[in-house]
Parts: sequence; C-alpha cells; structure tokens
Amino acid sequence: SLPKAEFMKSYIGYIRVSTVKQGTKGVSLQEQRDAILRYAERNQLPIALWLEETETAAKQGRPIFNRALTLLRKGEAQGIILHKLDRGARNLRDWASIGELSDQGVEIHFVTESLDLQSRGGRLSADIQAVVAADYIRNLREETRKGFYGRLKQGLFPLRAPLAYLDQGAGKAKIVDPVTGPLVRRAFELYATGRHSLKSLSAEMNRLGLRNKNGRPVTINLMSIVLNNPFYFGLIRIKSTNETFTGIHETLIGKALFDRVHAVLTGKANAQTQRHAFAFRRLLTCASCTYSLIGERQ
Repeated sequence: SLPKAEFMKSYIGYIRVSTVKQGTKGVSLQEQRDAILRYAERNQLPIALWLEETETAAKQGRPIFNRALTLLRKGEAQGIILHKLDRGARNLRDWASIGELSDQGVEIHFVTESLDLQSRGGRLSADIQAVVAADYIRNLREETRKGFYGRLKQGLFPLRAPLAYLDQGAGKAKIVDPVTGPLVRRAFELYATGRHSLKSLSAEMNRLGLRNKNGRPVTINLMSIVLNNPFYFGLIRIKSTNETFTGIHETLIGKALFDRVHAVLTGKANAQTQRHAFAFRRLLTCASCTYSLIGERQ
C-alpha cells in the first residue's frame, strides 16, 4: 500500500457488475477497468486502489462500495472514478452518500458522462439521472418478481434445482437426477425408520456415495435441508414468504413418507437409534474413499 500522504493525492477505481453472467457479457469488469484507465491517463488522475464488486445495485449496503465510501470519508483518497453514474448509484440512498462526499470536496468522476458535481447545473443533471436509474431498477425488480411468481403459478421452480434434481433450462420442470435421486430417496427411507440421527444418516449417505452439487460429501446441515424440503413430494415452498405452490415436476417420494420423516424430525415419532460397540469401530477406513468403515449387525 502507498503512504497516506501519497494515497491522498490519488484516486479509487471502482467497477461493478450485477451478476457473474453480466461480467462475461455486456460491459464486463475488464472493459470498465480499461475505460477508467484511459480516462485516468487522459486527465492525469493516478489510481492507487482498484475495488471491484459483483452485487446487484438494488441492494444498499454493498460491502466493497461501502469500503470505498469509508476510505473517501476518512480522506484517504482524493476521489473516485466510476465507469457510469449507475455503477455507484442505482438506489437513492447510495446517491445521497455520493452527494455528501461531493459536498465535502471529494472528486467524483464518471467516465462515460460529463458531469461536474461541483456546479449547480452538473449536480442537477446528475440528480435527474440518479432518479431515473433508481426508477429503472425498481421497475426491473418488479418485472422480475412478476416473472418469478408467474413460473411458480405454472408449477415451475425458477431457482436452482435441489439435490437429486437437474435443471433443464428456463420454462422447463426439474427432472430427477439418475445418480443422486435414488440415494436421496434412500435417505428419506432410512431416516423414516427412526434408527438414525442426522449425524449417522449423513455418514451413511456419504458411505453410499451421495455428494452435494459441488461433488463434496454431504453434511448434517444439508441432510436437514433435504429432509425438510417438500419439493421431493411435489410441493414448492418459498422459504422467505412461506408460500407454497403445486409443482409439475416428477416426485421423488410420496407424501406419507415425507410426513413420517417430519414426525421423526420433530420428535413426534419414537426414535429407535441403536448404537453398538463394535470391536474396531472408527479404526478401519476404506482405502479408496478414506471414510470410516461402519459395522452392522444382520
């Protein structure tokens, strides 16, 4: 890092995309960086720090953007350079923060817009653009919400497929994964017996070869999420609002089995977990997968 005295004479370069997909299409992070570099060289504005963020601008409180604002408030940089006005201010609260910094003498530069926030006319023009950008993102959010609920009412799940299912693209129902589907069904069957805790169930499913979406061993937390998800018997539940919709996807288990599992989870069914003191318990491991061998009495 640069000495503070030298840092104060320099600028922060801030670049942002709303999604990872946007970072590879349209105005990517690298294209924004290149444009800012050309602008900085042309106007002799040395950049001491680059900050980049992949976060929707509809959310106030982006951590990287907030870091830039904190540095500017502390006087640790002379100003900030953004690709466009909406890269830093597509909600009015963030725009108010930028306006306050400008009032304190911090330089705010926009590469693609000739806006002088120190002049009355430039500030008015920027304020109008900020309001338009905020209205755009509100409308976009509302249209996205309509599309989201439209899919749900059609019986489609517009989010990433849960474990044991595969995505088929927008407008298509999820299908059962031929590899993990039978294993997740087995997990429900095993837990319904009341002879397993979540810990022993996750160990058993790992032994049987079940893996999460990233190919890693399943955890106790993941098994809890799976066993509590009504998606597997055909019901789509939106956790944030507790709304439910009937899905058109192929079911993995019946509702009776799901209810039995839920009864065990909530303690309404007597658990029959058994533990046996096998002679070499936890001492033997599989040479290929390294998991502990589990003893059974047949």
